[in-house]
Amino acid sequence: MTKLLLSIHVLASILVVGPIAVAASMFPRYARQTPGEDGHSAGATVLLHRICSGYAIVGVAVPVFGIATGAQLGVLTDAWLLTSIVLTTIAAAILALAILPGQESMIESSAAAAAADGSGAGDGADTKRAAARLAGLTGVFNLLWAVVVVLMIVRPGSTTGA
Repeated sequence: MTKLLLSIHVLASILVVGPIAVAASMFPRYARQTPGEDGHSAGATVLLHRICSGYAIVGVAVPVFGIATGAQLGVLTDAWLLTSIVLTTIAAAILALAILPGQESMIESSAAAAAADGSGAGDGADTKRAAARLAGLTGVFNLLWAVVVVLMIVRPGSTTGA
């Protein structure tokens, strides 16, 4: 049972967190662009946001199967796992409370500017500032996940072996 839980946990991590990390990282670049006549950058930002928000819902499986695996291994009180849980919680909060709302706000601003003047550009300085903030938050989100991955592999102080 432990091997099944661990396999699901690792697969969910790769197949769910990976796309969120990539899509969230790409979003600021496309959000900075002024939509062309074909609207490609506007469409790209909407798609990237949908990927992030959709996969975030499914992403709940990662810590659920991780905790189940930890319980099976008897390591729920190990410092490396507790640290990973805290970092995962912080990453999830950044995604849910800052990245996703920030993406929504940029999409809405672009749509409002497109309706007002037909360009979709809005205020360039505000767009660049919002995109830079989102890029920074996404960088922190990705860094937290990288630390969690290292903790899962190295498991400092673990008696279960690495």
